[in-house]
Parts: sequence; structure tokens; C-alpha cells
Amino acid sequence: MIEQPKAQGPEEAWHTRRRRTGIAAFVIGLAATLAFFAFFPGLPHVIDWGAILVSLAVGGLAQWICRSWVTRTAKEEAERR
Repeated sequence: MIEQPKAQGPEEAWHTRRRRTGIAAFVIGLAATLAFFAFFPGLPHVIDWGAILVSLAVGGLAQWICRSWVTRTAKEEAERR
């Protein structure tokens, strides 16, 4: 039989939104940093291991910042209620 999707409560919906936002921020940070190293004039146009590691670090930092921002916004919204 096909299992019917359950309605998400507000807590589950918030966690899902936070996770999706974090994933999107990581991917955007990673892609932007790789694009910077690949196309910025004056830099060697080679993606080496250093550029990959820096891109992963920037993606992780973007994810952390975005998740913190979403959490802070949710707490402020809860306090207003």
C-alpha cells in the first residue's frame, strides 16, 4: 500500500526549512568560491586542492551563518507572539 504523507507540525516544518536553507547556503558558497578561483583575473586559472578546501570551508561557513540567521529569526518571531 502507499503510505500517506503526514502533516508536519510547526517544529518539524521549522527543522526542515532550516536544513534546506543550510544546504542551499552551502552549495551557493561552494559554487561562488570555486567560480572566484576559476575566473578571477590575475589568479592562475587552475582549481587545485587548496581552492577546493577553501571552497568547502567557505560553504561550511555560509551554512553556519545561514542556519544561525534562521534560528535567530525564528526566536525573535516566537518572542513577538
